[in-house]
Amino acid sequence: MGPPSSHMALLLLFCLLYPSLMLSSSSSSPLPTVPVDELLHHTQISDARLLNRRILGDCSNLNPYLRIDVAPGGPLPEEANVTVVIGGVLAPDESDWVAMVTPANADLSSCPLNDLLYKQTGDFSSLPLLCHYPVKAQYVSNDPLYLNCSKKKCEEHEDNRCLVHTCSASLTFHVVNFRTELEFVFFTGGFAAPCVLTRSNPISFANPKQPLYGHLSSIGSTGTLMRLTWVSGDENPQVVLYAGGRCATSQVSTFMQDDMCSGILPSPAKDFGWHEPGYIHTAIMDGLLPNQTYSYRYGSDMVGWSDENNFKTPPASGSTKLSFLAYGDMGKAPLDPSKEHFIQPGSISVVKALRNEIMHRNVDSIFHIGDISYATGFLLEWDFFLSLIAPLASRVPYMTAIGNHERDYVDSGSVYITPDSGGECGVPYETYFPMPTMGKDKPWYSIEQATVHFTVISTEHDWTDNSEQYNWIKEDLESMDRSRTPWSIFLGHRPMYSSYSSILPNVDSRFVKSIEPLLLKNKVDLVFFGHVHNYERTCAVYQKKCKAVPVKVDGIDTYFNEHYAAPVHAIIGMAGFSLDRFPDRTNEWSLVRIAEFGFVRVHATTEVLTVEFVSSNTSEVRDRFQISRGRGSSLVQM
Repeated sequence: MGPPSSHMALLLLFCLLYPSLMLSSSSSSPLPTVPVDELLHHTQISDARLLNRRILGDCSNLNPYLRIDVAPGGPLPEEANVTVVIGGVLAPDESDWVAMVTPANADLSSCPLNDLLYKQTGDFSSLPLLCHYPVKAQYVSNDPLYLNCSKKKCEEHEDNRCLVHTCSASLTFHVVNFRTELEFVFFTGGFAAPCVLTRSNPISFANPKQPLYGHLSSIGSTGTLMRLTWVSGDENPQVVLYAGGRCATSQVSTFMQDDMCSGILPSPAKDFGWHEPGYIHTAIMDGLLPNQTYSYRYGSDMVGWSDENNFKTPPASGSTKLSFLAYGDMGKAPLDPSKEHFIQPGSISVVKALRNEIMHRNVDSIFHIGDISYATGFLLEWDFFLSLIAPLASRVPYMTAIGNHERDYVDSGSVYITPDSGGECGVPYETYFPMPTMGKDKPWYSIEQATVHFTVISTEHDWTDNSEQYNWIKEDLESMDRSRTPWSIFLGHRPMYSSYSSILPNVDSRFVKSIEPLLLKNKVDLVFFGHVHNYERTCAVYQKKCKAVPVKVDGIDTYFNEHYAAPVHAIIGMAGFSLDRFPDRTNEWSLVRIAEFGFVRVHATTEVLTVEFVSSNTSEVRDRFQISRGRGSSLVQM
């Protein structure tokens, strides 16, 4: 949707008249600590949920004292911890709970068939099956003083004697600016048979049009262009001010409920998981120099401005050094004790560790290879995820690959017919994370930074011989100039090798048969995949056989590629989702297996590629290996 021409003229005039606009600085607050045990088991398959739920309606509530007080009661800032006080309770019960709902006044009738809608996204946790998705839910007993009524208030008294006293509780909910009014609803009956006791007044955000969640991505391989993407409630173009006075105007896009996929069974994205996404702004910052730091902010005088941020451009293709971070399957977790649709318990500790990494080390880029937010059709989850990664993605390019939980849905054109995206079918992903791809719903691309040529593919789109993506992969790998970028790194979501096995296969032999020969033929050095939620490293492997194994050099496993043997594969899907445990039985090609949350740190020079798996909980390097272009006297050819 285009803006009025007068508005565009004002933006252009603004860019011309204010080239030296001073940028105000602000410091970001640390992430709160949430114990991991609070988050466990919410995304695991649990006992089947009860099916004999009664129809939800108003409880037989004759309590005149019941009330909900919220502080702050609005208007809310762009991020806040809201205190919800449940007061006037006559008989506290373990089944009492509070939901955060948006938009306010949503339909809270009972929809037992929502059990299937949750399960189609892989979420088997016990959650309230309401016709409208509750964003967050907490049992009131989270306040340890509730059930024993330690917080008492006398409601009626006579002759200095209390005739009626009531109990209260306080709960904390973390909120971000998702642009729509919200309310808190007090239920009893637990999640299995809930009924409404009372609702709070609607609460709004101070500025629903506030520009938020700016994140960067690279365009091309020169380090001179950077894309900035942000979210706002404003449909008119805004600007980004950068590099001491330069200005770029945003292109504005969004997506609608009708853009979501669905089938005979309604998808969450098309049904009760829908939430208006606002407007997604994208602007191109040009005229930059590679490997330099710049300041910027974005927005407009009409709707407000972001805080000042600093970002660093990556080194140009052909430079001599590169440092980047990589992981898959991160998602998010609540920054409060709430239960949610999907919780990825390791995501908070991983983001904290990544934030520390960016603050104290040189980081040129981040690669997140699929299963990005795990919104899976519950669109509001994207806002929480974007807020979570903002301290990272606002400072260095945040490059992504698409995963099954962004793309797959029945009859949508995905390779796999699972409903893992909850009906999103890649639309929100591609809108929030525009990459330098081949076109709409063609989410594959390559990019070069310093010594590395990155080939990023979609394992969810057709990769069979002579398909469009297959031909692109073949052409991209064959076109690499190894004198400029000596290292070839291949990235995607679903792996070719994994020791972990589950009900559904994690490795598709058809994918391996089609793509693995291209990796060998074009001498790909290193392959990163996710999808399986652990860390695993292979030998130099082809067709399930070790073609070369590393040798110890100064205590570090080193693969010598002067006489190339085969790619080394590493699964790095351990950035958030509940971990997959390894079986006792191992494969010949599997050298290192670690089930811990973390990320990989990669440093590439012209001669050596060094990879470290870092535990997010301890900051300990749990695995380290090198690939060297030099000669190895102990090279083992097999």
